[in-house]
Amino acid sequence: MSDPVTYTAVLPLAEETVHFMSGLLAAERRRRGTRGRRRALGYYRQAVLLLRWFLDGTRLAQLAADNAISSSTAYRYLHEGIDALAAAAPGLRGALLAARAAGHPHVTVDGTLVRTDRCHVPGPTARTDRTDARADLWWSGKHACHGGNVQVITAPDGWPLWTSPVRPGREHDTIALCTHPEALPLLGEWTDDEHAALADLGYEGGRASLTTPIKKTTDAPLTDDQRTVNLLHAAVRAPAERGNSLLKTSFKALRPVSLCSWRIGAITAAALVLLHHMHDRTT
Repeated sequence: MSDPVTYTAVLPLAEETVHFMSGLLAAERRRRGTRGRRRALGYYRQAVLLLRWFLDGTRLAQLAADNAISSSTAYRYLHEGIDALAAAAPGLRGALLAARAAGHPHVTVDGTLVRTDRCHVPGPTARTDRTDARADLWWSGKHACHGGNVQVITAPDGWPLWTSPVRPGREHDTIALCTHPEALPLLGEWTDDEHAALADLGYEGGRASLTTPIKKTTDAPLTDDQRTVNLLHAAVRAPAERGNSLLKTSFKALRPVSLCSWRIGAITAAALVLLHHMHDRTT
């Protein structure tokens, strides 16, 4: 076998972000009581490893080889960094209070499917074509792929403010949002005469807390005024798609996720913290 080829790579971010990540890792090691000089990589090199995975989607085997560590050590360092970042993510109450302080007249709730290539997991629903089999827990019939459902709350211009823990891809947006017990009550507290929480018809069951379009029924077609209201609602809500796009296009680690599917929520929260720091904006 010939000698391996080496090359120079550049991460598309400021070195300040690496120092920010290094500080979080240092705090995490202190919290865990890690003794000094007992790690193969220091804070800075571990931060670069983590950021390469997030931004470029670099394979763990490659990261391990580049740093002369084992694959198991690379996985351990990666999960440690994900947890350190996710712990710094804003809570929903704090995000909504910050949005109100920033003067936002509304926030938007939208669900996104973060794809995964992990193995199948039988869900609680039996398949109609095979009585002895069950529908896949992470299979999304809407998107025809495997993934996790993550709820994202964005500012009026589509800037992501908060991301939820992950739910299996088979769950509907309304069910996924209701699974987080604090979500609808806090959004209900946010809503008043001057503030609204906008959502699409996928959240029809949460109308007590959310503002959704008027649904057309077979026996009662929409009036001109109702169609106008729906058009205005769609126009105001449209930038919400930017929040999901910002997260997925900025971080290749989210397309698709190759770790355990239940880690998607922490990975998305970690990506949100990085996005806020890279653009120096939270609200």
